[in-house]
This record gives sequence, C-alpha cells and structure tokens, in this order.
Amino acid sequence: MSPEREAALRDWLAAVTGVSGARVAGELGGGNANVTLRLSSDDGPLVLRTPPENAVSAKAHRGIEREGKVLRALSGRARVPGFVAWCEDPAILGRPFLVVRHVDGVSITDTLPAAYPDSVETVNRLGEELVDELALVHKLPWASLGLDGFGRPEGFLERQVTRWREVRRGDQVRELPQLEALADWLLAEKPADHPGALTHGDYHLDNTLSLPDRPGLAAIIDWELATIGDPLSDLALLLMFWGDQRRADPPGFPQIQQVSRRSGVHSRRALAERWSRQTGIGLERLDYYLCFAFWRLAAIVEGAYVLFRRGKVDTTYARGIERDVPALLAEAAAAAKGDW
Repeated sequence: MSPEREAALRDWLAAVTGVSGARVAGELGGGNANVTLRLSSDDGPLVLRTPPENAVSAKAHRGIEREGKVLRALSGRARVPGFVAWCEDPAILGRPFLVVRHVDGVSITDTLPAAYPDSVETVNRLGEELVDELALVHKLPWASLGLDGFGRPEGFLERQVTRWREVRRGDQVRELPQLEALADWLLAEKPADHPGALTHGDYHLDNTLSLPDRPGLAAIIDWELATIGDPLSDLALLLMFWGDQRRADPPGFPQIQQVSRRSGVHSRRALAERWSRQTGIGLERLDYYLCFAFWRLAAIVEGAYVLFRRGKVDTTYARGIERDVPALLAEAAAAAKGDW
C-alpha cells in the first residue's frame, strides 16, 4: 500500500470510527480471492479485507460486502471477528474494504498446534465446537438481525444445482458424465424447501480460527459466501471433509480438515446428531445433502481447472483440480447411495 493510501486509510478510520493511528503491519495468508492485511492501531490490532486491485469490477466487492453485513449482524451473538467499518469510497483505497477486529487464533489444516495435546480427544473437541457454533448460527433469528432480504431460501437447492450445471455446460474442457448424472438425481430427489437460516456457505475447520493455547474455536471467518439458505447444506459441507470415512482414495482436497482423518474421531453421524439435537432439524435426508455438498464443490472448482487448461492460470491448486473433481464426484455418488 502506498504511503498516500495508508494516510487516507488512517484519516478515514479516525474520522468514521474513532480508531486512531492505523497503519499496515503486514499481509495475512489464506484464501485465494481477497487481500487480507493486518493493521496496527492505537486501539489494538485490526484486519483489513479488500478485493485484489487487479480484480476490481462491478461485482468484485460483493463477497466482502456480504461478509461485512454478516459480521455486523453477528457481533456479540456468535464467535466472529468484531465488525469495525465498511467503506465503498474509492477515494480511500481505490476499492471497497472491510475492517474488523483481529482475533488471536491459529489456522489448523494438517497438524495440531504445539500447545494442543496430539490426541483423538483434541480433534473430537474441535469437531464438537465446530458443530455447536454452527448450530448456534443456524438458530439465530436472522430476519430481526438486519439480514431480511439477504438471501432467498425458497428454491435454494434447485437454484444451486441448475446454476452450476449450466455454468459447467457452458464452460468445459473435459467430459464429466457423473456431473450431469448427479445433477439429474439432485433435481429429481430434491427435498422440500427449508424455511431458511443464515448459512456460511464454506464451513469447515480451515475457515475458522482456533484458540492458540488450548483446543477450542476462536472465530468463524471467511463469510463471503454467506446467504439465507438451507442449514443442512452447511452441515453437510462440514461433514464431507470430516474423519477417515472418505470414499475416494485419495479423496478430493485431502488437505482440508486433514487433522480429523485419524482412527477414533467422532463419526460424521455422531456430529450430525449433535447438531440435530441443538437445532431440532431432522437428518432423514442427510444422504442427499452430502451428495449435494460434494457435487456443488466439484462443479464450482472445476472452473479453476478450465482456466488452467486454457493457459490462464498455472498454480498447484488449479493443477490439482484434475484429480480433485473426479474424486469429489465419486464421493457424491457414494453419498447418494447412503455410503458415507
């Protein structure tokens, strides 16, 4: 960030929020879509989230804007970073940005923090906290929290399947017959609409921060895909990456929630039943939702492989999609048959 932009940011935050002395302290890793900066200030550390400069478009800021709306609504009601400010004035940074409180937490992927006991009990505790906080979010009265009109729960599942099938039909570089066959199944077997709940849209351990000194959840982050939708779709996304019961070898995206892939951890069924007891929502169609979660992710991330094959990107992530998507579709097909 240029000195001029940093000065504009400092002055804007002081004028709008009363937070003085803000300055860029470094860049935080994680995520592929947005720039995340750590700020220091006289009021303590902050985090700034903004679209990358070379991706600015009429739609580029929508994910960050959605995240800001959710964090404002959930402040004091769930374990999320505290909302500070949202800015759309291009005179400040040249693009919209969100500022939140910094959370003292660690990101867990394939190994447990050194301060944690390396045990099944530790992993089970993390799973319980993930499910408990998700249940809390799903029970919140979203319409009274300023989120009325934030999404359309009616027809949520059908819209998602139809949308992503059409995207893949119009932009493909290889044959994926299971993608089409499972889309037909998902539309034919679609359960009745759920009245709707606030959903995260990408909920798993990797999109949370854990306490640095003991097993436990510090905050849920990365709310760009949040909407008012079917809460079982959130639960299924968490479960699809959980445990050592994956039905492809190697599974799609094996690094996500990798710490949970050990013998003796809570089963998917046990975590689902814990969530169900807290929300009062039945699990009769959980096979469907697990299939939907695997299928939808496969349909979305195939876009990165399309870009790779067309020479527009060349990253380890994009190259890995060649194997990850077929594996996800295989797991979707297994879930549709109740094998999960």
